[in-house]
Amino acid sequence: MREMHEELVGLLPEEVSRRGFIVSSLAAGFALAVQPVTAQTVVTTSAEGLEAGEVKIPVRDGEMPAYRAMPARGKNFPVALVVQEIFGVHEHIKDVCRRFARLGYMALAPSLYARQGDTTQLKMEEVMKVVARVPDEQVMADLDSAVAYARATGRANARRVGITGFCWGGRIVWLYSAHSRELDAGVAWYGRLVARADTQPNPLTPRQPIDVVDELKAPVLGLYGGKDQGIPVETVERMRAALAKSKSKAARRSEIILYPEAGHGFHADYRPSYNREAAADGWQRLQSWFKKYGAE
Repeated sequence: MREMHEELVGLLPEEVSRRGFIVSSLAAGFALAVQPVTAQTVVTTSAEGLEAGEVKIPVRDGEMPAYRAMPARGKNFPVALVVQEIFGVHEHIKDVCRRFARLGYMALAPSLYARQGDTTQLKMEEVMKVVARVPDEQVMADLDSAVAYARATGRANARRVGITGFCWGGRIVWLYSAHSRELDAGVAWYGRLVARADTQPNPLTPRQPIDVVDELKAPVLGLYGGKDQGIPVETVERMRAALAKSKSKAARRSEIILYPEAGHGFHADYRPSYNREAAADGWQRLQSWFKKYGAE
């Protein structure tokens, strides 16, 4: 991945996003990189009574595919942005959207790598190459477009907006909570907090969550695993300390929960990393967090 970053030094974010959309529609099922799926623990949420399926979100350079789920009847639904894992918008992320819909939300999971490639159809080594080409600036703009899309449907209340994300999406939750003034609350599941020691800053991902603490505009609940090999507890504690000493009200309201026996991907019920107890507790905390800060 370092080699890919070196290739992109000097390439402006807007130059990457001008390449057009490689992905025009969402893939079915689970991502190739996560096979075989641990079927016995997979949570499957029925779409009965819901309006659920693929939609197209207008963005600055075209249309972005997304998964949307909401109650089949009614309107004025709060908005839940669901940010994909590194694997893209596959069946697990779609199911999370349906879980939100059953709680009365309009849930949207935009395909945030759609210009760079379809990661759901790639093995892990190739997934990393695609993700390395995704500019943070592009992601922030696309999430803004998702909120604008929800407002334009006439069925959502875009004055009540929450965001949650997993793995790659967990990092994005922190960044978007510093970016958007329309956001009420964020919940980040095991997203990276600080820069890796073996990588250099680059124009596409210039800052990490710890760098934007003082800019937070919405409070974030961070959910982390004590046995996460990719996100050391030491970095989680650094983030906790940064939040506590920040002058930002949203930062001081933010919280971090550490599940000592959970590893990375503990919410991913289709993988061996799934920790049922931590996942269930985190989901309940998410609901309470959104309610507390007006995203319900």
